[in-house]
Amino acid sequence: MNRPNLIRRRLVGFIAAFAWLALLLPMPIAAQVKPGDFITPDNATKVKDLVAPGVYYKIQNGMSMKIVPTERVDWPPPFKDATEKYSSQVRLSRDKRSVEGYVAGQPFPLIDANDPDVANKIVWNNVFRPITTDDYDLRFYDCDTSYERRGPQTSETEYFQIGHYAGYDLVGRTEVEPIPTDPDFKATGRYWLFGLYPILSPQEIRGTGFIRWRYADPREADAIWSLGKDSRRVRRLADAIMSSATTTNGTSAHSWDPDHYSGFNPKTEQYLYKFLGEKNMLATIHAQHSPEVRCPTDGGTSACPEAWEIRHMYVVEATPDQSRVNAIDSKTNIYMDSEMWFEPYIDTYDRGGRLFRNHIYWLATRDRPVPDARVAIYPFKRSFVVGAVSTDVQSGQATMCYLPGIETPEKECWYINMGAVDKGFFTTDAMVRSAQF
Repeated sequence: MNRPNLIRRRLVGFIAAFAWLALLLPMPIAAQVKPGDFITPDNATKVKDLVAPGVYYKIQNGMSMKIVPTERVDWPPPFKDATEKYSSQVRLSRDKRSVEGYVAGQPFPLIDANDPDVANKIVWNNVFRPITTDDYDLRFYDCDTSYERRGPQTSETEYFQIGHYAGYDLVGRTEVEPIPTDPDFKATGRYWLFGLYPILSPQEIRGTGFIRWRYADPREADAIWSLGKDSRRVRRLADAIMSSATTTNGTSAHSWDPDHYSGFNPKTEQYLYKFLGEKNMLATIHAQHSPEVRCPTDGGTSACPEAWEIRHMYVVEATPDQSRVNAIDSKTNIYMDSEMWFEPYIDTYDRGGRLFRNHIYWLATRDRPVPDARVAIYPFKRSFVVGAVSTDVQSGQATMCYLPGIETPEKECWYINMGAVDKGFFTTDAMVRSAQF
């Protein structure tokens, strides 16, 4: 091995070890909880400074937590190898809006809180993160909408079932050929493709869905198409609508907006970023349930009780650049796990500066999405989102999703970096053919 490669390998190894050490270092605020504690609304103040304001709202309204010891999370080996090989050549563009020289792996493995560009680097690490690098297909999951209330869920406002939630990356591929870049990238300039279709329930929007393409060019907005039920036609959508809880056609009650389906996901260059600091906070990274358990103490608007552990996080404020996007939120606070590089929760604020929506993602880290998997089994551990909720804290409406679903036939659910979908899935023709109106 030549000397530059050896130095890079040692550097990435040092960074991984440092991140793990940061989780173990005692912090005065973390002493308020310890493994074995059980958090409920009655003792919620113990964790007020260890979670985002939106998560604290959830606890006050009935969500419970089991505090467990912190466990390490390792990157998938192909992602780590790509980081060692390519990260030294990556840099921010002159205007700090995009990255140059990126091939695969993590763009910026060395994060320095004193770096004036630290916020932008954290966000670009979120764009090219280890949880999925090539493709994914989340099959047959379900969600239900209800309102926060003490006690079990007695009714639901809306029930959703979705056939596919899928993505395909053209850049940064590490496990499935073509590696590391799909040749199509040179022709189209697309970073990734996303599709959510067909929606199977509720009946008023059955058969609908949408497709989204993200471009590398910071000046080019996302290309987004939706399929409507009544018109049975495909139409183009403006990317600004992705920040609102919208449906592709008809009416239905839910809290999710596409820009936050999987953490912070609007077009990166349309926002301005500010580093708010780093601290140890609670998150679910080693969930104990899959399928997740409907919370019996908050009206079914979360997964609880679940295992929460102390994690070292970076906190970044993302503000829409009004010259580039007319987003519904005034800002988003991103809470980024510094080891796993996925945000366990985020808070969005309305244009008056008030807390608007909270999004929580419960993750499991293992070699399969469910214990009895027969197909989706991996040679190493990887992370899976097994539950997610978006809550409008101003009205109390929450849409809780179960991955895998509680009432769906498919129980393995997550197929990550297995070649489960190809580029042909992310076309309007494929979406129209799948519709069952």
